Amino acid sequence: MMYFNSIHMDAKNIQFTGIELLITKFIFKHYKDKYNARQLARLLNINHAHANKLCNVLSEKNILIKEQIGNSFYFLYNYENRLSIKFIEYLLSLEEKEFPKWLVVLMHNLNKFNPFIQLGFVFGSSIKNKEFNDIDVFLMYDSGKSKYVKNVKESIRKSDLVEKPIRYVELAEKDVLLNKNNKIFYDILSNNLIFYNPEKYVEVIRKCRK
Repeated sequence: MMYFNSIHMDAKNIQFTGIELLITKFIFKHYKDKYNARQLARLLNINHAHANKLCNVLSEKNILIKEQIGNSFYFLYNYENRLSIKFIEYLLSLEEKEFPKWLVVLMHNLNKFNPFIQLGFVFGSSIKNKEFNDIDVFLMYDSGKSKYVKNVKESIRKSDLVEKPIRYVELAEKDVLLNKNNKIFYDILSNNLIFYNPEKYVEVIRKCRK
């Protein structure tokens, strides 16, 4: 169990390869789906045989659950295992360091929301390609904080430090759960980089599965 006892260490030093970590995050975030190794290889642009080997390793570590459907084996995250949840919380806490360099200024400004929101992440084209037209930001917060969030949005706009326009998706947690089966919202919730409160993100994902 060394990989859990060392959870405070950098992810590269806790007995997981970079591709294992990539697979782990992808499967956790795509909470409505099950994937076989061939699908993962295509979606993540990795070797099929290698993907199959690593998925089996992750299931042996109780991070993933392996299910046989017909002649194929599918993998999903072990959402009910306490240690696997602690691990994904730690892994997602590193995403703030994974933001592309062209979003450094944005990240500095988004941190101003942190005292007033429960969850924040960036989604859409800006996290994948430096050639983008606008920035999509998701904020989850209680209605009582709306005045403060509005003030932060205004201060960011007036500063002119973020060159591209920001489009906000703003919801309370209850509204997130109401939209959990919406295809577009599922894509937003599954393809993102978290800048605030990964623990809350994990909690929300687990609730969305119910």
